[in-house]
Amino acid sequence: MPDLKQQLLNMQRQLGLNPNEVRERLRLLLIGEPEFACLAAHLPALDRLHADCIDALFVHLSRFEGSAAVLAEPGRMERLKGQQQAYFRQLLRGPYDMQYVRLRVLVGLTHERLGVDLKWYLSAFHFYLDFMHKAIGRHWHAEPKLAEQLYGCLLKAAFFDITLTADTYIAADKQALQASEDRYARAVRGANDGLWEWHVEEDSLHLSERWLAMLGLDASRAPRTLDDWAALIPESQRGRFMAAVQAHLEGRQPFLHYECELRDSWGRLIWVMIRAVMATDLNGEHLLAGSLTDISQRKQTEEALAHQALHDALTGLPNRQQVGELLSQALQRQAKPGARHAAVLFIDLDRFKLINESLGHQTGDQVLIQVAKRIERCLRPGDHLGRFGGDEFVVLLDDMAKPLDAELVSKRIMHALQYPIIAGSRRLAVSVSIGVAPLTGRGNEQDALREADLALYRAKAFGKGQLALYNESLQEEATQRLNLENALSEALSRDQFELYYQPIVQVSAGRAQVVGVEALLRWWQGERLVSPDQFIPVLEESGEIVAVGEWVLRQACTQVHQWHQQGLAGLRCSVNLSSRQLQEPGFAERVALILKETALPAASLVLEITESLLMRDGPETLATLRELESMGVRIALDDFGTGFSSLGYLHRYPLHIIKVDKSFITKAPNDERLKAISRAIIGLGRGLDMDVIAEGIETPEQMDFLHNEGCQFVQGYWFSRPQSALAIHPVLQRLSAIEQFEEGEQEAVQAPAIVQ
Repeated sequence: MPDLKQQLLNMQRQLGLNPNEVRERLRLLLIGEPEFACLAAHLPALDRLHADCIDALFVHLSRFEGSAAVLAEPGRMERLKGQQQAYFRQLLRGPYDMQYVRLRVLVGLTHERLGVDLKWYLSAFHFYLDFMHKAIGRHWHAEPKLAEQLYGCLLKAAFFDITLTADTYIAADKQALQASEDRYARAVRGANDGLWEWHVEEDSLHLSERWLAMLGLDASRAPRTLDDWAALIPESQRGRFMAAVQAHLEGRQPFLHYECELRDSWGRLIWVMIRAVMATDLNGEHLLAGSLTDISQRKQTEEALAHQALHDALTGLPNRQQVGELLSQALQRQAKPGARHAAVLFIDLDRFKLINESLGHQTGDQVLIQVAKRIERCLRPGDHLGRFGGDEFVVLLDDMAKPLDAELVSKRIMHALQYPIIAGSRRLAVSVSIGVAPLTGRGNEQDALREADLALYRAKAFGKGQLALYNESLQEEATQRLNLENALSEALSRDQFELYYQPIVQVSAGRAQVVGVEALLRWWQGERLVSPDQFIPVLEESGEIVAVGEWVLRQACTQVHQWHQQGLAGLRCSVNLSSRQLQEPGFAERVALILKETALPAASLVLEITESLLMRDGPETLATLRELESMGVRIALDDFGTGFSSLGYLHRYPLHIIKVDKSFITKAPNDERLKAISRAIIGLGRGLDMDVIAEGIETPEQMDFLHNEGCQFVQGYWFSRPQSALAIHPVLQRLSAIEQFEEGEQEAVQAPAIVQ
């Protein structure tokens, strides 16, 4: 609420009220000393007439609904009569100076603020003058000239007040209008919007300065008609703008709300929001008025968000969602007659996880960026490369002349990645595996990706840096693999697994004695025995190997302890470990618990691990192996020589046994290179005071070679094929006694050659 004193001073300045102005107003109304003297001479009588006038006035006002409600409030009428009496006393006595004038202006401002319309003020004065004219005439009926003189003096004083009040009301209205206009101007400047108004019948535009400034226009180049404005809109959007205007004019839309681009004076396109509503002026003419808002920044943000939603943040390539949309569009094109060939490539970086784990994700990210750039350089304009997730990329090859082109592009990509990548100050050799699937126009994008993924799965099965093409047999294999996984998930609960055992024999001075057995997992599906090569990788991939491996360990320990009680004391049990098992938290404690439950001595348990498992080594793996060693469990390195054969493994890890892979032994007697390798491995083990076990022994020549090289521990069909616990027990009993070498030879010759 504005300060009343300050408002009074502002009003006084606006009306120019000063002593000179007051004197001029008095002269204009012919008010002077004679009038003051005439009124002063008859004050008592005039005061009584004023009291009668006040009573009559309030009776008159009580007849009107608006004023009657106010006068009915308790005590209100008495207060108002007192205020009116005080005013009439001032009206009669003056003096009509600046203080009197300010008081009258203040009363007028108060009434205007309270919402008392000027009509009430003027009608009250009219009632007063009419009443006093009649009252003075009656009171001084014997002196008509005096009555006329007195009424003339009152009339002049009343009009002096009336002019002041009327001027105050008018000035207050002007101030309110100016304040409203000022607020409107501030709002327009603050909103930073351009305003516009279109006179529909006249087709004339009125545009604000801000509207023109947004487009870099001045008044001389301002659009004059709606068509002039529409000409600034790109042609592709112009028709929709005019249609939106027409829809609002016809009442089909409650308001105009349209987003489009406008070309500014420099030829640039800026995004704007046009809003308006139609109204009718006092003459019945139609006006469309509204605002123009620059939304370029919002549009840029929306475009950036849309790009982020469909593109990979690291490489900037289309992401999985966008790849799906691109594939869907390509499939629609392929379904049309005359479409040329198209294909999708599924690309996976080989052993990328090793880069991330050894060098960190930052280096891994640099590798992904550079790989993406190299793949892009192998593609044509119109082909699409997307990052599907992790280290997987998808390439969409469209409009190819022949199907073979997809294979050629794949080979070009592989060749481009043959050269080392520099990332994190390291030179890294990177290779990819690629699966290729044609787009036939049948099915959806998920089918196309699935087919390419199946081809990739086949490529990776061949090793790193391989390429495979999709064919329908891959789908059949995938279905079979899925069925195999489903069946394997229930095999343990259905008691379909069985352990076979193969003797590990110590040969010395022509005599053979069993020292242990290796437990080998077998799976029976009904009457069919499934090859371990088929189901062991599936168990590894699905993670079921952890539960199955624990079952194998418990069964083997239980069986060997039973053989101990049956007279085969000292027999050791070798059990193969999966990398998943060894990485399980608390694995060593689990082994200790199983040994306790089965009562098998820890020294009778050998856990076999492979070189590939040690390649993933970490502090946890080393700690687990040392914990197992401290318990008395022996650790064997299986298939030594088939992997990297790092001597660091032998030094770093607590290993007690080396098993020479049968691939070396089988041909060693007839192959000098393999013979040298086998001899080196055997000598290395003996030099490190480790037991060396040769696997896959089947012939006398192999036995002679191992005997000559001093390898005393052997395993193979020469002594026995893997058999069930029941079937192998007699063999173990026979081999538990020291027998002549020739007897074992005879048994081996009669045994059928079944691959383990």
